[in-house]
Parts: sequence; structure tokens; C-alpha cells
Amino acid sequence: MAQTIEHTATATAGRYLTFRLGTESYGVQLASVREIIRLCPITPVPRMPSHIKGVINLRGTVMAVLDLRAKFRLDHAEMGERTCIIIVQVNIPGSNSTMMGAMVDAVEEVVQLTQAELEATPDFGSGTDTQYILGVATIRGGVKTLLDIQKIFLEEGTIAISSNPKLDK
Repeated sequence: MAQTIEHTATATAGRYLTFRLGTESYGVQLASVREIIRLCPITPVPRMPSHIKGVINLRGTVMAVLDLRAKFRLDHAEMGERTCIIIVQVNIPGSNSTMMGAMVDAVEEVVQLTQAELEATPDFGSGTDTQYILGVATIRGGVKTLLDIQKIFLEEGTIAISSNPKLDK
């Protein structure tokens, strides 16, 4: 029997970077974002999960790039001129932090969200995995899903590529 995965993190008031995956809008806490770069050549790494696009060399630092569209099992779409990589700082338990990239369809804006604009993660019923969702925000009549970027990157397979000493050259 499928069960809902426990979820304890919630969205807090503050600044969020919003972006699009297809027609849906998402947000991540701005404090985790280091920079946004244009799509650049990504070197595939063998035997990685399908949502790991590979690695990039950003000014001498090799980092993993994750395709959020693939991670969330969304339909495949062609990369457009607004497709970009959001570089985020991920805190690894028992270690230092590392930089990783999240490929998105387009960056929208930075928004300041108040507690009144935030709502808890909706109950989607039994068997629905909401572990990556901090909550939702209602902005100008639309809904933006707020993501826990740390949990997205701290899964087995994702973090392994970022901590590979052979890639730290």
C-alpha cells in the first residue's frame, strides 16, 4: 500500500526566485541561489539517473546539472532561448556545501512573499510524494509551487556526482 511521504519543511516569508517548467510556475528561496547562467555545453556522465544531465565547468569549478523537468517527470520539451541553469548552493549533511545547477525553461522574477501569500502543501491524498514542496504561494491570482531545493539535490545519485573527487579538478 502506498503512503504519503512525511513532509516537515514549510515555506517561510521572504524572497524567492520564480521560474517556469512548461506552463507551470515554481519558486526557490533566493538565499540558495548563487547565479543564473545561460545554457552551456553539458558533459554527460555515464550511469547517472536520467534527470542528471551531466556536469559543467563554471570558471574552473565542475558541478552537476539536474534537469528539473525530468526530475519531476514532466513532458519533454525542446530547449528554448530562455532555457537556463540556476546555480544553487546545496548543504551536504556531514560535509561542506557544494554548488549544483538546475536546468529550467525560463526564469521569471524575484518576488518578496509575505506570510499571508503562503499556504501549506495541499493534501494530494495517499501515495502522493510531496517531499520537494515547501508550500504554495498565490501571487497576482496565480499559484506558484515553492520547492525545497535542498531535498531535490540531496537524493541518492544526485549528490554522488557532486562529491566525486575525480571531478574536483
